[in-house]
Amino acid sequence: MPADPEQRALSSLLCDASTQKTDRGVAGIYIHIPFCKQACHYCDFHFSTQTDLREEMTQSLLHEMELQRLYLSGHTVDTLYFGGGTPSLLPVDQLESLMAKAKELFGIHPDGETTLEANPDDLTPETLHKLKEAGINRLSIGVQSFDDGVLRWMNRGHTSSQIFTSYQAARAIGFSAISIDLIYGIPNQEDGDWANTVRQAIALEPEHISAYHLTIEDRTAFGSWKKRGKLVEATDEQAAREFEHLMDQLEKAGYEHYEISNFARAGRYGLHNSNYWKGEHYLGIGPSAHSYNGVSRQFNVANNHLYIKAIGRHEVPAEKEILTRENQVNEYLFTGLRTRWGCSVQKLKETWGYDLLAVPYTQQLLEQKFLVLEDDRLLLTRQGKFQADKIAADLFV
Repeated sequence: MPADPEQRALSSLLCDASTQKTDRGVAGIYIHIPFCKQACHYCDFHFSTQTDLREEMTQSLLHEMELQRLYLSGHTVDTLYFGGGTPSLLPVDQLESLMAKAKELFGIHPDGETTLEANPDDLTPETLHKLKEAGINRLSIGVQSFDDGVLRWMNRGHTSSQIFTSYQAARAIGFSAISIDLIYGIPNQEDGDWANTVRQAIALEPEHISAYHLTIEDRTAFGSWKKRGKLVEATDEQAAREFEHLMDQLEKAGYEHYEISNFARAGRYGLHNSNYWKGEHYLGIGPSAHSYNGVSRQFNVANNHLYIKAIGRHEVPAEKEILTRENQVNEYLFTGLRTRWGCSVQKLKETWGYDLLAVPYTQQLLEQKFLVLEDDRLLLTRQGKFQADKIAADLFV
């Protein structure tokens, strides 16, 4: 058991999501901080390096929360997540104002999970002290690699030494919930290079590890390099080897593989993202942020200036999509199959009239041992995890 009250509360909240009741109407709030010091060569998320707009953007985020205050009515908000961009670039007093407004308007549970995405180079001891005092109780640190050559190639703003320095400082200050991000499938990487990254990640003993396959997007520097023949992507075989090594080593180290890209100590799953995968409601605040209320989605404009102007007119600059039966079924399949909780055959049949077991392809996947049926739930096997997205897409209605 954790030794301190804060840790006990978080441990309770981050318990195995399969035991949590989904009828209590939980919800989360995501706040997008659209600023970065520099552009990582792989990133196609919405951000700007014009950080002089931070104060104006903060005021717009506060105003949007007012405009959206009824979006999560009837739900208990138990997670607040600052993503980006680079949220750790925002001055702590501005983060505090956003947290205070969210608590005032949405009644966030006092023991809720409040996560801040951060880069190692931003996490000085002074900043970490302020973040903890402000109420941030979970850090998601963008490590990506422990190899300085790879970090430079990706145009990351930190070094490997800064990873260790910031992580140790966070521990010393009392942060007891830390997640780190890694990237695999890096071109020309030897198996030993990835093994070294995994070894160093485990040695840090974070509560949570997220690992993502490097994807080359068109609107990025890597996308441009690929078009010019300057970059050749890693082979599927290399990526598969690295993913399998990751699963093997993290399992041996005591981590539970609870979602395709996410591993955690028992009871330390990321509650905010777990709620996404379970289909809970969430409100997205800020440019490019998405919201979901069970029947529709909203997509905020991905442009800082247009966002600020619209909010100044007391308008939320969002497009809305009403979800059809097919949309809802397909989303449930896509998100559910990625997790250790899988998809409920009964829910699919009773809610949407979709008998998944009557689909010939489902039976084929079961026979080939890509899927397994446990009680009411269809789950990916280890073999199936290598083709998770394809399997889900092939089962779409």
